[in-house]
This record gives sequence, structure tokens and C-alpha cells, in this order.
Amino acid sequence: MLVVFIRTLILYIVVIIAMRIMGKRQIGQLQPFELAVAIMISELASVPMQNTGIPLVNGIIPILTMLTAQILISFISLKSYKARNIICGRPSILISSGKINEQVFRNELYTLTDFMEQLRSKDIYDIADVEFAILETNGQLSVVPKAAKRNVTPEDLNLSVKYEAPAIDLIIDGELVSSNLKKTGLNKGTLEIELKKIGIRSIEEVFFASIDSDGKLFCQAKEKYRT
Repeated sequence: MLVVFIRTLILYIVVIIAMRIMGKRQIGQLQPFELAVAIMISELASVPMQNTGIPLVNGIIPILTMLTAQILISFISLKSYKARNIICGRPSILISSGKINEQVFRNELYTLTDFMEQLRSKDIYDIADVEFAILETNGQLSVVPKAAKRNVTPEDLNLSVKYEAPAIDLIIDGELVSSNLKKTGLNKGTLEIELKKIGIRSIEEVFFASIDSDGKLFCQAKEKYRT
């Protein structure tokens, strides 16, 4: 039993490292060859887990081989446009200038039912509202609504807007994110002073804290420290 536990733990770590090296994309964002590699790696790991008669190295070496192949293919795709088209394919234009390209639907084995489902997930309920629709190489659908159906933006109204950057996390579950704190130009002492102004005695009492592009601090204390 202990042997099985150790073998499973080792293979689990190897698979996690392999998937981490492959990148941070979700399953729905993977290219077909990347998805194939991910599935094969999981299969290669499951066999030695179930059969202790198979040497552990016989499971690790194929995983590393598949990982090496995936990295090599990704590198080739990165360096060569032609190779990227061969390996990943090209985006397919399903609707162009409001006109449905029937032949493209047939070539991609993509039904109108699937297409309408994807449109609804993007809050578009009428195919007549679509100016362009592109089926990306990873299977995701990109849609450009017709001008009259797009959401109004400040630019449409000739309004000027101020710059707004994403908020920076400073404290997560009582732990200070020092690298982010340096980006803000603040220091730990200054932050602690700001916390005391809102009744929080120490960083350990904070569940989450962030600062926005205007320098405004958002902070929420842990439940046991709330009054």
C-alpha cells in the first residue's frame, strides 16, 4: 500500500510539473495538439499508478518525452508562421459582413445549432445582429456585432475618461505581498498606519487588501476580527 502511495505521489508531481511547463491556458484555450498531449500524459501516468509491476521509470520517461515533443512543436510554431498554420490551422470566418458562409460551416463540421449556442453565451440572441463571426483555431468563437447593436462606449459619446489600471493585491489572507507593495511605492510601515486608521491593528488581521490606480485602499478584515 505504501509503495502505491509513493508511486502515485511521484507521478502526480511529475504530471503537475509537466502541465505547468506547458503553460497556464485552460482546456478550452488549448490548441488541438496541446490537448492531445495533455490527454496522453494523463494516460501515461495512470498506467504505472494502477500496475505496480510496471517500473516507475517506464511511466516517467514517456511523460517527459511527450513534454519535450510538445515544447519543440510550440517553439517551431512560435518561430514559423507557415508551421503554425500547419500545426494549429487557421481561423475560419463563419460570418462575413453579415453573410453566413455555409461552406465554412460544412468544412468545419460546425452546425448552426452549435453556433447559436455560442452566440447566446456571448449575450447575442439574433444571428442578424452579427457582422463578423470567427471560429478560432482553439475552438473559441469570436464575434463582432453590427455597429448598431454594440454597447455604447465613452468614445462613441466623445467623453474623455481617466486612466484606470487593475487594482494591486497587497494582502491576501493575512500575508503581505511584498513584491506588489514595492510596485505601489508604499512600505510596510505606511500600510500599517493606513490599516490602523480603519481600525485594523495588524496585517495578520486582514483577509484581503488592495489599492487601485487612484491610490484608494480597499480592505476587509477576517471575520473573527470584525466588530
